[in-house]
Amino acid sequence: MTYLMSAFVNASELTIEEINARETGIRLFNQFKAISATPFLETAAQAGDAEAQYYLGEALRKNNRSMTHESQRWLEAAANQGHIYAMIRLGRSSSDLCSIMSNCPQGKRSPAEWLEHARRTTLSLANNGDAEAMFLMYEITSNADWLSKAAEAGYALAQYWKAVSIYEGTGFYLFGNRKKDAARWFKASAEGGYPKSMRYYIAILADKGDWEGIRHWHYEMAKTGFADGVFELGLHLIHQPKRYDYKLDLVRGYGLLSLLLELDGGGDLKSYAEEILSRLSSKMTPEQIEQAQEFAEKWKATHPPVSYFPDKLSIY
Repeated sequence: MTYLMSAFVNASELTIEEINARETGIRLFNQFKAISATPFLETAAQAGDAEAQYYLGEALRKNNRSMTHESQRWLEAAANQGHIYAMIRLGRSSSDLCSIMSNCPQGKRSPAEWLEHARRTTLSLANNGDAEAMFLMYEITSNADWLSKAAEAGYALAQYWKAVSIYEGTGFYLFGNRKKDAARWFKASAEGGYPKSMRYYIAILADKGDWEGIRHWHYEMAKTGFADGVFELGLHLIHQPKRYDYKLDLVRGYGLLSLLLELDGGGDLKSYAEEILSRLSSKMTPEQIEQAQEFAEKWKATHPPVSYFPDKLSIY
């Protein structure tokens, strides 16, 4: 996030405890634990942190499955500090479930006014070359030219969606060139650190039989903390399936899969991991399991937390 740090100012300096609370809340939110995230986010939000206010508003919205007075209050607090994601979310509230139920809370600005405020704020940043702002202009306007500009400027998330749009049929291409261009953008996004692009790029390398490249990107994907990436690398290390010339490593495979046991907020990865670990443990010695647990602790200390990487402006 290049511009957000300068686009708004927090109401006060955070203490170490408040910073830790914000980071814990965001981590839990990204693991689909919006309810558990709420008290941590509240700590930092009440201290005036706009990012925590945004995530708190989103957590409350998701917990209630629609915009409420409380979620809108925190989103407005963030938006009033210049948080563009909060402005966009407020601008989209007209399509929220509360609109269908005719019980949307009345804010200080209408959704249309918030979206226009977001557009004006973002446009000036985009015109000054900020790649993330260019992507947000695409989110605000649905103008594909902004998506292309953001991708060309090197914003990995925009490159991912550019690749997806090409892959799904956007634009005119001669035979064979569509896949090549989509692969180019997936590769650029993967090199920019976006794990969902890494997953697509791995599939492209599989078609080429590039086992070394696949192993490289499996590790890179897992290193971001992307839950699916951790899961896939763990499976390959224990040879489930035996593919891509992976050397059997039960210790590291067990350790990686055990990291997924904290994902009890949603998704199926925790139950899958539990089932696999139960079978795997019967093939390992107590010493190997202890080594695996030590490996997992070292991994957690040196890598980002496990995350589903939900879109910050997800529909739901």
